[in-house]
Amino acid sequence: MSKKGKRYNDALTKYDSQHHHGGQESIEIVRSLAQAKFDETIDLVIRLGVDPRKSEEMVRGTVALPSGTGKNVKVAVFAQGEAATAAKEAGADYVGADDLAAEVEGGMLDFDVAISTPDMMPTVGKLGRALGPRGLMPNPKSGTVTDDPAKAVQDFKGGKVEFRTDRYGNVQVPIGKASFEISSLVANLNAVVEELERLKPSSSKGRYFKKVSISSTMGPSVLIDPQNLGA
Repeated sequence: MSKKGKRYNDALTKYDSQHHHGGQESIEIVRSLAQAKFDETIDLVIRLGVDPRKSEEMVRGTVALPSGTGKNVKVAVFAQGEAATAAKEAGADYVGADDLAAEVEGGMLDFDVAISTPDMMPTVGKLGRALGPRGLMPNPKSGTVTDDPAKAVQDFKGGKVEFRTDRYGNVQVPIGKASFEISSLVANLNAVVEELERLKPSSSKGRYFKKVSISSTMGPSVLIDPQNLGA
């Protein structure tokens, strides 16, 4: 058995993996189980009561995490002229137009977020094969197609994260690092929950939050009571 496997299985013995905990209690458990030699990311996964096959029930958006992500987010911006200059000054890691598109098409994908000005979208749209599978294609709904790329760069580097339902109706969002204070992780969790509630499709019937769990990069999942997310 690998060290990772042993650590994972040892962690499973330290809590009731079938019990639904309160939000804060779950965070405390996950944080205590994060024993890797690096600062593990804490991920929140929520299965929503939606049918992602229906366009009106696709839940997609962004949320500004009040405590940040704890990650150095790399941002690529497709822009020209003054917009490109402003994006560079705002701290974008990669800025360009056709030249940047050519790099991406050639396999350069060393970034976490892609932002584009509207005039560059005809070019960026041709990069679907490279950006699409990685969830990097700029989209107006997520604020990544904008006339103000500099502000978008600042937002994403400051803790704004994108999310969208997968084909099973799950939304996965990083809410910080294991090194964060409990209160900081709780604040981020609450921000995500509130934004998802705001985006609930009117056509969604029944229970909206069907299953909720939280885990660290190397640790097991801890179930959260959907009715007691913030406690």
